[in-house]
Amino acid sequence: MAESILFLTGHLARARLEAVLSGMKAPFDWKVLDIGVKVAALMTEDIILRRLQKPVEADKIMLPGRCRADIDRLSSNFGVPFLRGPDELKDLPAYFGRASRASDMTRYDIQIFAEIVDASALSVDDIVKRAQAYAQRGANVIDLGCLPDTPFPYLEETIGTLKEKGYKVSVDSADPDELKRGGKAGADYLLSLNEETVHIADQVASVPVLIPKEHGDMASLYRAMDALDAKGRSYLVDPVLDPINFGFMRSLERYAEVRRKRPDAEILWAPAISPS
Repeated sequence: MAESILFLTGHLARARLEAVLSGMKAPFDWKVLDIGVKVAALMTEDIILRRLQKPVEADKIMLPGRCRADIDRLSSNFGVPFLRGPDELKDLPAYFGRASRASDMTRYDIQIFAEIVDASALSVDDIVKRAQAYAQRGANVIDLGCLPDTPFPYLEETIGTLKEKGYKVSVDSADPDELKRGGKAGADYLLSLNEETVHIADQVASVPVLIPKEHGDMASLYRAMDALDAKGRSYLVDPVLDPINFGFMRSLERYAEVRRKRPDAEILWAPAISPS
């Protein structure tokens, strides 16, 4: 007869735990018991002693890895060996010597932008090497970050080289001339246009990414969106995600506001650089 193991967990982890156990084709019989707490790691020894009924119909009982209950005391009390599992549910198959089910990282409907923040300070060869590394790690778009007051005379050459190698490219600059140059050189996206520079979109085929004219000025963002909507142009909206401790919660509110007011708008989740 196969060994039976009872897994104790909480409300939030129960469904995922059952899915992991089912997927790993365990060589033992198992049951999952929600002990009555929301977060499994908050399960205490006293809670288990009060809520786990005797006799326990299992050969072993498995606790979550972050549950710090005294397993020796529990084993003695219930007459069944208690075990402490791994901290993370995803590591449970390996704990039992089974191969984890490979994650399918190919099915998603977003574009992942990877920014080379100092592109204008690098050579074309260095940019290509960085792009290759980013693409291998899942990037869909290589974003060329243009530094303030730093000339980028080979911007067009860089875009052309990346496009020849099959990459999608975006140009991120506060300089309207660099944005025009990037668009005319074949960049797929331009970061970032506001209501005063949105006219650049009329001169290039690149998809513009729109930001407020002044930080947090949502009215100006909506005006820029309206201008492109009237022309039937596609765009992405970037209300600007601030770093933690620098207005992060307010920036989340801006994203939520855009989603409520413009539910069909494509949104770019891009963090601002934290002030030094």
